[in-house]
Amino acid sequence: MIGRLNHVAIVVPDLAAGAACYRDTLGAKVSAPRSFPEHGVRVVFVELPNTKIELLEPLDENSPVAGFLANNPAGAMHHVCYEVDDIIAARERMVKQGARLLGDGEPKTGAHGKPVLFLHPKDFCGTLVELEQV
Repeated sequence: MIGRLNHVAIVVPDLAAGAACYRDTLGAKVSAPRSFPEHGVRVVFVELPNTKIELLEPLDENSPVAGFLANNPAGAMHHVCYEVDDIIAARERMVKQGARLLGDGEPKTGAHGKPVLFLHPKDFCGTLVELEQV
């Protein structure tokens, strides 16, 4: 049902410092920062041969990840994103299996410009799961 791992998201207190760590220390290719006001975050993507790391910084105190950062002031892994071919079919299957959707259950446009949904971490071994249609 799920496809490849699309990315692992890490919330950071300082996006520039996080990007520099991956770029300068680890030698990774890092995208330019982009703001997504509709999601309340600034983002960079760290390109790896087999997946991506998404570094997220809250835009302000109203950001959905601001509370997460307050609880994890040094930053921490926030979610994993898996690819699906059909997000509506995936949603229906997940709900039928008892998974809870976050938000209103309707796909939103994610940072890659594709439909995404989030699944409750209590249903997935304590891990917030994002599904992205590819």
